Amino acid sequence: MRSINGIAALVGQTPLLEIRYTFNGQPRRLYAKYELLNMTGSVKDRMAFYIIRRAIERGELREGAVIAEATSGNTGISISAIGRALGHRVRIYMPDWMSYERVQLMHNLGAEVVPVSKAQGGFIGAVKMAQEYADENANTFLPRQFDNADNVEAHEIMTGPEIETQLGQFGVAADAFVAGVGTGGTVMGVGRHLRRGARKVRIHPLEPANSPTMSTGKKVGSHRIQGISDEFIPSIVKLAELDSVVDVWDGDAILMAQSLAHRLGLGLGISSGANIIGAMKLVEEMGPEAVVVTVLCDCNKKYLSTALANVEPPQEGYITPQVRLQSFASVR
Repeated sequence: MRSINGIAALVGQTPLLEIRYTFNGQPRRLYAKYELLNMTGSVKDRMAFYIIRRAIERGELREGAVIAEATSGNTGISISAIGRALGHRVRIYMPDWMSYERVQLMHNLGAEVVPVSKAQGGFIGAVKMAQEYADENANTFLPRQFDNADNVEAHEIMTGPEIETQLGQFGVAADAFVAGVGTGGTVMGVGRHLRRGARKVRIHPLEPANSPTMSTGKKVGSHRIQGISDEFIPSIVKLAELDSVVDVWDGDAILMAQSLAHRLGLGLGISSGANIIGAMKLVEEMGPEAVVVTVLCDCNKKYLSTALANVEPPQEGYITPQVRLQSFASVR
């Protein structure tokens, strides 16, 4: 079996940005982890790498095994790249309404992609189909990203400490962290690190206002923020450990992602736009001196066939029209 150690330097140690902006004319700033510089260009590389490494160490992922997983995109891309780098076949089950670019990237990385329609159960159907494949094929490894504690641990021991150290380079410490919930690994793991030693750091999960799954406990409505709010609340998400859910309209997230590209040259996906809005809402709630941190999950190149590339009309109540992005600084 090829060694996973050769991949380690490609995952993590991404920059932290200090983004300066005005909100209704008043100066503000927030902090965001620039996860585009991971191996395949997303935050999901962290947990995919860690889950696979731990599975190898425990003897759960054996030579010649097929890696099978249900995903809405970025995890599938990460697993495809890391799995193929280690010589494994990779089989991805994904809802068929995800972006064209996601599917093509996985194909390009050598994975088999099985599209799952809404009639076949959508995302929940994809999870079921991956399990059925494993039941029928003995040498199959299921990462189980939505249920795997290694997902949380990856961010507790990697992402969280990086954020803490990099904030120190700016001379500040976190008051709050907010991130959209796909699997929930990022918000749970970073939160556990930042709260070590009984530190009073607020940790907020984020979801689309159009589809408030965490707030209602069930699938409600539809949204355009690919990668978060996948029709159910993952088992690794412990809402009792978290602060209130922050909600963001998908159209507002699109406008913010577009603005980050147009104003700052930061080409980001829609979920990054949502996270930035979530952080801005917390800054307004907590006060302009509050140090609020979030994650820039991935790049805009995976969404050029989606609404991100179209004109999005602003609506009443959106945050983006009240914001003027000014500049950013970065540290590693």
